[in-house]
Amino acid sequence: MTESINKEEIIKSFRTNEKDTGSCDVQIALLTARINHLTEHLRTHRKDFHSRRGLVAMASKRRKLLNYLHKHELPKYNEIIKKLHLRK
Repeated sequence: MTESINKEEIIKSFRTNEKDTGSCDVQIALLTARINHLTEHLRTHRKDFHSRRGLVAMASKRRKLLNYLHKHELPKYNEIIKKLHLRK
């Protein structure tokens, strides 16, 4: 079984200040962790179409947040892409 997602650790590493829990950076990092976790689940449970639908929705939300960052804060976008090892 794969290990679960450590939300507090992700928030600590991507937050911009002490009370930040919902900035684009944090949301993208949390979604990426959930997407990776769900991808591993779907490798063993190929017919779990309900989880697959959730995975597609999360990937879509992450893409929208990344597009927002790309449009408004390009340096932060490039930093997130490198940190999370995403393609673009």
